[in-house]
Amino acid sequence: MTLVTSKLKRYNQVRLLSIGFYAVTGALLMAFLPVTGFPPHVGFLGIISLIAAYSLFVKRFWAPWLAFVLLFANTAFSVVTLYSVGLSDVLVSAALAPFLVLTWFLTIEQQRTKID
Repeated sequence: MTLVTSKLKRYNQVRLLSIGFYAVTGALLMAFLPVTGFPPHVGFLGIISLIAAYSLFVKRFWAPWLAFVLLFANTAFSVVTLYSVGLSDVLVSAALAPFLVLTWFLTIEQQRTKID
């Protein structure tokens, strides 16, 4: 436990927020997979989000590139889902709107602060 806490002290706030965001969204997407009828794109986004959280945690060189790819994948997923629901489902809209905003914000901040 002390190894993890000592490692977390070396990260800046953007990296910690990014790790948490990708880990939580990946876990949520995987948890909602059976509820949504096992669409492959939800599982794919969940797995890639978990891989992105891990790669940011261990500082892999390809982590910013994976976050950049997730920017487009999450944006497409969110926009298509919001469009198909037509903003009529308040719960879906309330979940996907912050998801979309946080995806863009964290990716821009990662690229701006040059975290690898």
